[in-house]
Amino acid sequence: MPTRPLDATAGRPKAPLPDEVTPLLGNRTPAQFMRRYWQKKPLLIRQAIPDIQAPLSRDELFELADLDDVESRLITHFRKTWALEHGPFATDELPSVKKREWTLLVQGANLHHDRAHDLMNRFRFIPDARLDDLMISYATDGGGVGPHFDSYDVFLLQVHGKRRWRIGAQRDLSLKPGVPLKVLQHFEPEEEWVLEPGDMLYLPPHIAHDGIAEGECMTCSIGFRAPSKQEITGQFLYHLAERSGDSDVPAAHYRDPKQPAVSRPAELPQLLLERVGAILANVTWHEKDVASFVGSYLSEPKANVVFDPPARPLTEQKFIERAKKSGLRLDRKTMLLYDKRSYFLNGEPELLEPKLRKWLPELANNRHLEAKRFVTLADDSTMTSLLHEWYRAGWIQVDAYA
Repeated sequence: MPTRPLDATAGRPKAPLPDEVTPLLGNRTPAQFMRRYWQKKPLLIRQAIPDIQAPLSRDELFELADLDDVESRLITHFRKTWALEHGPFATDELPSVKKREWTLLVQGANLHHDRAHDLMNRFRFIPDARLDDLMISYATDGGGVGPHFDSYDVFLLQVHGKRRWRIGAQRDLSLKPGVPLKVLQHFEPEEEWVLEPGDMLYLPPHIAHDGIAEGECMTCSIGFRAPSKQEITGQFLYHLAERSGDSDVPAAHYRDPKQPAVSRPAELPQLLLERVGAILANVTWHEKDVASFVGSYLSEPKANVVFDPPARPLTEQKFIERAKKSGLRLDRKTMLLYDKRSYFLNGEPELLEPKLRKWLPELANNRHLEAKRFVTLADDSTMTSLLHEWYRAGWIQVDAYA
């Protein structure tokens, strides 16, 4: 007799609750960490994750770097000269692991491997809208990317070997000229530590740091989204323009019935400048416009993300039967956000109707629905039909974790 499948997420690591003391944050609660350290000052945490193992082996990481939809970079410092190459890289295109002073950076490992995804999920005490990705840095002895600073927060978790970190509140931000990397010209470290597997360093934005491998090592960087003001402004105005184009009301066009004849046709007319200025001055938006933009913008997959629909999709009835046994989960690449009015699935805004409120926030926050929970909801045909549609698009999975 076949046994009932276990829930796919049973026993998998989760983020600590806001008031839960956790080794991940040096026996602090997330609430304490966010209040005292987040975007304020660095924090060294010894044995944040005891007995940690690298989420990917060296060979698995090298295979990932060979994929077209994965962002990877090779940084070398041979003969004291910095060099940067962008992937993908076949394994035989990488330097020998016996050669010193080279680093392979692989972005978005969480999108491709469940172990990396699980590791990043430990940090979901910070909103998903801010959480970016998990990058894995593999380095041979002496490897690094040079002293630099980031414009975003980062947790640097040592998962294999040792890495020596030097950090400082750098004031001189000038960069070395003629270098393909943003390497600080005059790095002034103030503190220094050697991190071993399980140790973690949190750095707020603009803290200069330099990590050097002591022997072969692997570091996981959990990074956060920090778009610039210019990027937010430009994307928001584009969002407003797109939404105004969706209206059934015909768009009003520029008119200038009082424009006189001119003898200098190349000169911008003063009347045009005044009228365009008046049009722009009347551009308005409301809280719901901002929420719609933020949800759509921050749930939009990166350009290199590709979803894999099932090769032989289940019918809706077979899908329901499978989900009743194994539950379902969001695909690693799926971003599902919501607010009081709407939900945002991979960049697409939709109205959060009353029926959806019964289960969608739960799915978004837990990233899965247990089998027994799905059973209690399965009589709602609007839910099962919508979830089956997402399944066919590759946005959710009904099979257990690999």
